[in-house]
Amino acid sequence: MNTDDINLAYKIRHALDEQLDTLPASTTDRLAAARAAALARKKPEPVRRTGLAGMAARIATRCSALLSGPATSRLAIAVPLLALVIGFGGVYQHEQQQQIAELAELDAAVLADELPLTAYLDPGFNAYLESQQRRQ
Repeated sequence: MNTDDINLAYKIRHALDEQLDTLPASTTDRLAAARAAALARKKPEPVRRTGLAGMAARIATRCSALLSGPATSRLAIAVPLLALVIGFGGVYQHEQQQQIAELAELDAAVLADELPLTAYLDPGFNAYLESQQRRQ
């Protein structure tokens, strides 16, 4: 049913609701019979299962729908992209952990050193470090 059909049905229903009191009895009987016939042709609602069995049935239905038709090509693209994003996230996390570990090692070395912390703030200390690096 497209939107034009739905709009037409709403307009007819609205017009019938407005004129309901003025309709002849034969018309209301025919409308009631048509409604009963339409309800008889309607497909029954699927039985909703609850609990784990219902959830498993819904998952199986959705998986079978995904694996058939054009959705398979979407899945074939989405799975590698998802793996790539997860891989990049893992590499990023690993690099962050490495950087944190290096900074923690440096902090531990500075705190365990015999020099007082004020020595590291002295501008001459940087010159001393540069001269030591040139010798090596």
